Amino acid sequence: MTGRRASPHKAQACGTPERSWSRIATVLSLSLALAACQTAGRPAGTSVSANAAAVQTATLPALPGTATTSAGPALAFAPPGQAEPRAHAAIVIDAASGSVLHEEQADALRYPASLTKMMTLYLLFDAVSEGRVSLDTQLSVSARAAGQPPAKIGLRQGGTITVSQAIQALAVKSANDVAVTVAENLGGSEDAFARSMTSKARALGMRRTHFVNASGLPDPRQVTTARDMAILSRALKSRHANRARAFTARSFAYNGRTFEATNNLLGRVAGVDGIKTGYIRLSGYNLAASARRGGRQVIAVVFGGESEGARDREVTALIEQYL
Repeated sequence: MTGRRASPHKAQACGTPERSWSRIATVLSLSLALAACQTAGRPAGTSVSANAAAVQTATLPALPGTATTSAGPALAFAPPGQAEPRAHAAIVIDAASGSVLHEEQADALRYPASLTKMMTLYLLFDAVSEGRVSLDTQLSVSARAAGQPPAKIGLRQGGTITVSQAIQALAVKSANDVAVTVAENLGGSEDAFARSMTSKARALGMRRTHFVNASGLPDPRQVTTARDMAILSRALKSRHANRARAFTARSFAYNGRTFEATNNLLGRVAGVDGIKTGYIRLSGYNLAASARRGGRQVIAVVFGGESEGARDREVTALIEQYL
């Protein structure tokens, strides 16, 4: 799958009074030292067993109060770095408490691919909850949106799609033409919407995620981590529980065609109720999955699967082990 890459942003030059240089150098030194302390953690490639987790519990950040960044001016964030192509990463969390039950390279930068659309949907759900759009609102389709590469549902320039249909198309089919349509209608442009996506990510505690598009099509600046995607999955399931049921659907009908769900675990693994798949060549096969049994719920995220089947088998094994 290929996509158009945006041009890198040019750095702006500015003058600084000579007497301020020593103060700036001191602040930079302190900032770098603090960053080193914050990023030091468990050695790469290690995992936390179920027994160890009971003794040494690592937790995701508590979900903060509802932020309003999606409706207002978005802050500018620089990409945190470059991701490693097709590299593996995994995490399993308890959905209720946020406790981390298992992790492998959970903070290493990865390419989100269509897991990106979970944030696109989060902002769309916010817009519905805040009354800025309704489920019946007609979203206008631009030439740019209609021209996106597959996966897509075939939107046409000048046409419309309802918010309700857009939700289903994103959750089930992972349609790129719909993702851009949502971005342009809510944000005015996809670039502006992507800035709001990154702002929302920071508000939710996703510290290493940077979005530049709404679809997940390839761009080296669009990066995330397994931990950040677990945070987003948990936020969707808790903050937008009713609307997140769209992720449980196994098919979606639009304009006389039926599109099957990309999540192969639905109906095949007991208790799985979403949430999102993703694939581009840079990322390998990704999956964030939620499963509930006997009153307990876990979220498993895997990046960099060598194939669709290998990814599905790994996520299934993690669910069976920790649920």
